[in-house]
Amino acid sequence: MSRIQGRFQQLAAERRRGLIPYITAGDPSLEVTLALMHELAAAGADVIELGVPFSDPQADGPTIQRASERALRGGTRLAAILDTVGRFRTTDPRTPVVLMGYANPVEAMGHEAFATRAAAAGVDGVLLVDLPPEESRGFVDQLAARGLDPIYLLSPTTTDARIAEIARLARGYVYYVSLTGVTGARHLQTADVASRMQVLRRHLDIPIGVGFGIRDAASAQAIAAVADAVVIGSRIVEEIEGSPPGEEVSRVGTFVRAIRQAIDAVPASA
Repeated sequence: MSRIQGRFQQLAAERRRGLIPYITAGDPSLEVTLALMHELAAAGADVIELGVPFSDPQADGPTIQRASERALRGGTRLAAILDTVGRFRTTDPRTPVVLMGYANPVEAMGHEAFATRAAAAGVDGVLLVDLPPEESRGFVDQLAARGLDPIYLLSPTTTDARIAEIARLARGYVYYVSLTGVTGARHLQTADVASRMQVLRRHLDIPIGVGFGIRDAASAQAIAAVADAVVIGSRIVEEIEGSPPGEEVSRVGTFVRAIRQAIDAVPASA
């Protein structure tokens, strides 16, 4: 059983929803990223999504695009991110970590080499936005051989046939993109998400995390009432971007604790 599966089993037993915060590795530096990862865990994160910066992040809005640009300018590369996860693991063996990004950096390292190094570092899952299920079977095999969970995206326009295909490949959880568009969008429709969850659950027997458009305690709470986990990224990256140097960790911690409290206030019967 992976750390991700174990964490969701624990949440189910406690009748609680998961919190999955996202940050971009290397923004503003990998040292701060390491401190942020520990703070996210302390603030109640159930899984940490660690973004791998890429020069053409087509699924991301301006906030995460700027974070990727800052990280790349600072010299952040995939190998150094894996080293940072390894450093995180020396003192936190429990919190699952998912690398989220694009196929190009992984292709450059090589699927087998990446999977080997990621597993050795203590990564638990991998989500590559632009590697569709039809093209990912070889990569999934490399991950599975090393105990890593392949995480997939679903959207409001995903067909039933494609959902069924992803259900056969996905492990850990799936990430439902709550709206069409890019990260950081602001037109979340909770009723639409609730309706879509009923369709997804007919195909999926693993947890569903919902992200895109969640920006505050109220929207996080609304999504927690219908999903297994809440994914929040751009709003956290905004906290980092707007913080004076040295205050990033404390500001993010304060924000994430408020989100955690809101999610935990959702009745267990929801």
